[in-house]
Parts: sequence; structure tokens; C-alpha cells
Amino acid sequence: MLENKYYESVLPNGIRLIHKEKKGEIAHLILMVETGTRDEQAHQNGLAHFVEHTIFKGTQNRKAYHILSCLDNVGGDLNAFTTKEETCIQATFLKQHYRRTLDLFADIAFRSTFPENELAKEKEVILDEINSYLDSPSDEIYDLFEEMVFEGHPLSRNILGTTDLVKGFHRQDILDFITHNYSTNQMVLATVGDITFKEFEHLAMKHFGAQPAHLVGKRREAFNGYKHQKRTETRNNHLSHCMIGGIAPEFCSPLKMPVVMLNNVLGGPAMSSRLGLNIREKYGFAYSIESQYTAYSDTGLISVYMAVDPDSLEKAINLVYKELDKLCQQRLGTLQLHHAKQQLIGQVALSYESGMNELLGITRSLLMGEPIEYMDDIIRKVDAVSANDILEVANQVFDKGQLSQIVFEGEV
Repeated sequence: MLENKYYESVLPNGIRLIHKEKKGEIAHLILMVETGTRDEQAHQNGLAHFVEHTIFKGTQNRKAYHILSCLDNVGGDLNAFTTKEETCIQATFLKQHYRRTLDLFADIAFRSTFPENELAKEKEVILDEINSYLDSPSDEIYDLFEEMVFEGHPLSRNILGTTDLVKGFHRQDILDFITHNYSTNQMVLATVGDITFKEFEHLAMKHFGAQPAHLVGKRREAFNGYKHQKRTETRNNHLSHCMIGGIAPEFCSPLKMPVVMLNNVLGGPAMSSRLGLNIREKYGFAYSIESQYTAYSDTGLISVYMAVDPDSLEKAINLVYKELDKLCQQRLGTLQLHHAKQQLIGQVALSYESGMNELLGITRSLLMGEPIEYMDDIIRKVDAVSANDILEVANQVFDKGQLSQIVFEGEV
């Protein structure tokens, strides 16, 4: 068996399996379902995230304590998260505990009971989470920026929901939401670890195969009608916070790779990004500055975030627009393009050293309808990007007449 090969199959109920054998003591497992915040109705905002929290609060076979201690007791790690388009349960554990982990996953995914007394306690936890975001302008501004860019569309909604809505959720709301949104053929069970595909498939069939097929048609509202906006709010903060950006290509777009590279050059994780060098290092204006590209199933978002001293805010904003203009007007030189490609390939390779990061990437691709890509496929895609591709996509996503901006003005 080739260690770098992905194997796929589908259970009779439609749940898809992905497996990659990797020698070592540590294994990773995720169950991802294509349901997130954008699948909520307006009065349900925050319910997908609430479900993600409460699946751990008791099942037909386990109390909350037994769920949380199942992997803890053998040194494993269990977690979950919700995005605008997915919900995911994930675990990292010693390879001898595959059976235990798959049994736990099946139990919390399909046999959670959502006891009312536990729901009441978890509401308080989520209300604290909401308030912690409101106490952090660097977190809050991201939510408000998406709310502004996707105004009037389900993508605009905060993943956590609102205080009033969360307080009003009941057990029946959860059960109804699951019935209407959690489909077995929109679930992927994926693993990287030292187990053969035959063994994994056998265990998956044992723990997940008996679950009846539950097929739900997706009726997501397509996003269109973007209108750029600018908003400024005064805050009692020592720093000013700013976001600038707009709409970008969707996940399966042929333009996605040029946008990924463009974002990396502008303000990606490398310390040598243009924003880092030309605003933070050269002028010392920004305590924190970065750019980000998020690709959804039918649209995307590209943005620049920075936290600056209020006295330097206007100068820093002008410098950001100057960097965006440069990317729209000047092609990357041959050496610059080569460095950008090598940097991105290196970052992807390093991220794949974490089996969990690799799993999350390939599983989301599968849910989006893309074939699984090997490292060689990614390298070929990166190598195929030209300086003209990056220039053209920069002019598309950084058109000054289409950029939105939000500012939290701090105390001067």
C-alpha cells in the first residue's frame, strides 16, 4: 500500500470515507457535515453552533462526563467547530484507539439526546463566548465586516448567533434543525493514521453503517448583489482597528490559486509579506496587520485587517491602498514570482506535516465537489500561475470602486 495514497469509499447510507495510511503512533479522525451558519433561517441564527456544543452533553449510551473523558482517559484530544458552511467533530489519539474513537463519534453524531438541563447550562457558556468576542475588537470587526459585505444574505450572520436568539433555543429546535439539515450523503468520515483502509472501512461500517440513510436536499440561497460600503464607529479602545476588502472567487473557481498566491504576497503568514514589510516594519504603524482569503462554495472574501495607533490610522489606511494599487498596476517580476511560488509550496508542505490540517483540507474539498489533490497536484497548480494571472485577479478583487471598509476608531 502506498503511504501517500488516499482511499475512498461510500457506506450504504451515503457517508463518504477517506483514508490515508501514515506510519506512526498518532492518528487523526474527523467527521465533517456540510451544514453551517448559512443553512439557518433568520430566527435560528446560532443554532448550528449550538448543536455543535450540545452533541457532547449526553447520548443514549453516555452521559456528558463519559463523552468528555472517553478520549481524555487515554491521552487523546476531542474537539469540534462550526463555520459558515460546515460542522466538524475532530479527534487526535493513539492508533490503538481507533475502535473507541469511531464508537464515540457515531454515538455523539447520531444518538445525542440534548437533555434540557444541559442545554440551559450550555447557553450560559455560549453567552460568555459571545460577550468575549464583543470584548475583543479584533474578533468583533471580522464579524461586522462579513455582516456588511454579505448584507441581507445568510452568509452575513454571526456564527455564534445573538444573545436573545440563543436564550430562546429549545431541544425541539435542535431536533428540527438536524432533521432538515444533516444529511448522511453530505457527511465525510476521514482519517490519517497507521491502519489499513480495509481495517478502517470495516470499523466505519460497524459503527456508522447501520445508521439509516437520511437525505436532505440543499437549498442554499446564492449570494449576489454585493454593494461596497464604508462604516466608521467610535470605540473606547487604545488602538484603532480597520478592515478593507471585498468579494473574491469561490472555492472551486479556476481563479482560486492566483488569489491564494496574491493574498500570500500581500499579507499572508510570512513575515516578509508586503503589508508586513512596508507598513509594520518600515513605518512601525501597525501592531498587527494581515490579509485573509476565505473561499465559500459560491463566493469568497478577501480582506486586510490591521490594528494601529489612532494617530497613525489615516496614514496606515493610505499605505494599505497604496500596496493594493501596486498589485493592480505592477506585475510580479520573475524572481518575485519564483519566491512567491516557493513560499506557498513550502507553507502547504509544512501544513501537511499535521495530519489534522491535511484531513480538514481534503475533506472540505470533497464536500465542495473537488477531487482530492495530492501534493504533486498542488505544486503543478502553483507552478501554472503566471504573473499576468495574479495581476488580472488583483484588478478584479482590489478594484477601488468595489472595496468595503470598516473602522473602529480608538481614543486619540
